[in-house]
Amino acid sequence: MKVLITGGAGFVGSNLACFLKREFRSWKVASFDNLHRRGSELNLPRLKDAGVSFVHGDIRNKEDLQQVGNFDLLIECSAEPSVLAGYDESPEYLINTNLMGTINCLERCRLTKADVIFLSTSRVYPMNLINNLKYDEDKTRFRLDSNQMIPGVSEYGFSEELSLNGIRSLYGGTKLCSEIMVQEYIAAYQMKGIVNRCGVLTGPWQMGKIDQGFVALWVARHLWNGELAYIGYGGTGKQVRDVLHVEDFYQLLKIQIERLDEFSGCIFNVGGGRELSVSLCELTDLCREVVGKKISISSIPKTRPADIPYYVTDYRLVQEATNWTPHRTLKDIICDISKWLQENEAILRPIFT
Repeated sequence: MKVLITGGAGFVGSNLACFLKREFRSWKVASFDNLHRRGSELNLPRLKDAGVSFVHGDIRNKEDLQQVGNFDLLIECSAEPSVLAGYDESPEYLINTNLMGTINCLERCRLTKADVIFLSTSRVYPMNLINNLKYDEDKTRFRLDSNQMIPGVSEYGFSEELSLNGIRSLYGGTKLCSEIMVQEYIAAYQMKGIVNRCGVLTGPWQMGKIDQGFVALWVARHLWNGELAYIGYGGTGKQVRDVLHVEDFYQLLKIQIERLDEFSGCIFNVGGGRELSVSLCELTDLCREVVGKKISISSIPKTRPADIPYYVTDYRLVQEATNWTPHRTLKDIICDISKWLQENEAILRPIFT
């Protein structure tokens, strides 16, 4: 088996590459990345030590992809991942990477007769729909009122039945367009493929920022006395997301690779679900408990463009199909990230502070 992972020096891609090579020693695993994101270069020694080959290239350039040669499976992790990308700036890099880059990858799959697993996002769902749902508010979080007759909305969170009609952000738009092209290529060229609409993935080797990778950022700022703020929705930190450890995601990916014939054409919501949902102020309490430090957190009441107060993944469809479920708790995740940060403080502290 020859596996190509685009975005392969990023957080998700590099971890998946290392996990696959660790478990399937005879497979040839290659990571392809343009090293655009700060900190991604720190993953290169990990990839080398794991036996993963690295190709420096950009999915926006067909010629870069051609140098990889043939492969059997593409795991498409590359993206400009910020939901704020394109606001108050040109969306050109976002569109060329997240949409045109995906099409270049699919063309390479067509030419090499390879299959594809595409990492999409929960942000394909329209933000106005989510913003206009009914929520209750308690001391630490917003809670979804499940007594509303809207398809795809339940006590479990949001399922694949949630409507796709509406505005979803420039980032979400590029990912939804890419999903459609993945489906069209599967149908037109007899490829096999799966789309995973991922919620918040996190864990060690995530170079967190305010707009993407917030869990790792939260732990690092607590550990090294950095600055944090609750942004939007009154600045109370009650907005909620569910989180999933990247190694739990890998366990699902492995099942999907082994049963690609069975699941080809499927679209799955993938995340930690309601059991692994957390608000920002609850995350603060967890970080204080694990790290043993308390830092002051400022408040910015104004809500940013493209933000939503709540997203929790209803992953029952993929659970029923594969018998997969997340195993790591929220505290496990925070402890794992904290340990990684402390063991690599010399190289990581300049990035997080």
